[in-house]
Amino acid sequence: MKKNYNLLLINPWIYDFTAYDFWSKPLGLLYIASILREQGYEISCIDCMDRYNREILKLKNREFPKKDEFGRGPFYKEEVKKPAILKNIPRRYSRYGITEDIFLNKLKKLSPPQAVLITSIMTYWYPGVFRAIEIIKEIFPGIPIILGGAYATLCFEHAFKFSGADYVIKGNSIRDLIKILEQHAGNKNDYSKYEKGLDNLPYPAWNLYSNLDYICILSSRGCPYRCSYCASFKINPKLEFRNPEEVAKEIEYWNKRRGVKDFIFYDDALLINSEDNFLVVLEELINKRLAIRLHAPNGIHARMINKEIAYKMYQAGVETIRLGFETVDPRLQSETGGKVTNLEFKKAVDYLLKAGFKTSQIGTYLLIGLPGQNLQEIVDSIRFVIDCGAHPRLAKFSAIPGTKVWNEARTYFNLKGDVDPLFHNDALLPYLSPDITIKAYQQMKSIAKM
Repeated sequence: MKKNYNLLLINPWIYDFTAYDFWSKPLGLLYIASILREQGYEISCIDCMDRYNREILKLKNREFPKKDEFGRGPFYKEEVKKPAILKNIPRRYSRYGITEDIFLNKLKKLSPPQAVLITSIMTYWYPGVFRAIEIIKEIFPGIPIILGGAYATLCFEHAFKFSGADYVIKGNSIRDLIKILEQHAGNKNDYSKYEKGLDNLPYPAWNLYSNLDYICILSSRGCPYRCSYCASFKINPKLEFRNPEEVAKEIEYWNKRRGVKDFIFYDDALLINSEDNFLVVLEELINKRLAIRLHAPNGIHARMINKEIAYKMYQAGVETIRLGFETVDPRLQSETGGKVTNLEFKKAVDYLLKAGFKTSQIGTYLLIGLPGQNLQEIVDSIRFVIDCGAHPRLAKFSAIPGTKVWNEARTYFNLKGDVDPLFHNDALLPYLSPDITIKAYQQMKSIAKM
């Protein structure tokens, strides 16, 4: 392998009706960057969603991006033409992130890479992926482009046919990626250790960012539940855990190395087997006495919360809690996954409140727009959450291929033939659902804010 073998990693733009930096970073891509560095590759990275981009800040006449106390804030955006199939949606459509000129200038300053790796997140954000690939091909013709991530996994055929990428990788297979790179570089280094567990992965390459308001942490990967509306198991089918002491060490490392105070857990099942995992992380962090704040925005399992966990979470500095509740209807609870009951939810909230958390910190996701869902049931769910002492947060249902409810959703939303991934967008719910109209949705939001 040549010593100057270099790769370019890209986190593309978001094309959508709305987008906001709710602790959004391409964590998988940053893990890949670190792994490839260990393999001897030189890494360049362009994150189109970096709100600290100097040229963007100059455009906005700002020294720092606008943000809240926890590092969240708006992306720069430019309105663009809506895709033809969305022309009847009466909302503005925008490209979020750096401008195309900034992207082009960054590419032109780089030496031609031996390959370009592009990640993808939401399936309906693929226009940003396609545009990035189109531009890269213009600047670096003939350079192999490798596409991975959630869109590539859940919509593999669509990505293979239309993205323009030379290779499309499903899931988080390091083996597939390395094999592709070997074809173009002859790199025969050993990569088997990366498949032997999360503890064999290096820390993500956060040093690719000059400024960081927060850092995302992964203490486990996968989820044992198979909720009817969720496709996470398609991306991470196996439940794996890191050594909890090593998780705490990583948080301490970034806190001391980069001065970061806010840490966001990206786990899909943070509280599963908590006695041997997350509870140990909390205890380690309590003992380290770090000046940090922890955030769990991915819908933790209320069933797993007991008095000890609630107290330890409060003591360790957990600032943001999002509970996955979905609905107050016992029938729907059972049909969608059976991961929590009303009594279990109420007990969890009671434990959290008694531990010292405020209602505003205990956000609760409620699904709205499930096929056949009754409007009164949504109202009842909102009021139940409020009565329990938590804060309801409406999560619009989106139909995702590969989920148990996919075929039912196709019928409900009248999606025929090969469904374009743009129709996975939850922003379309009030325009597609026969039950959740714009007026009804606004009424639900008003009730939730009471």
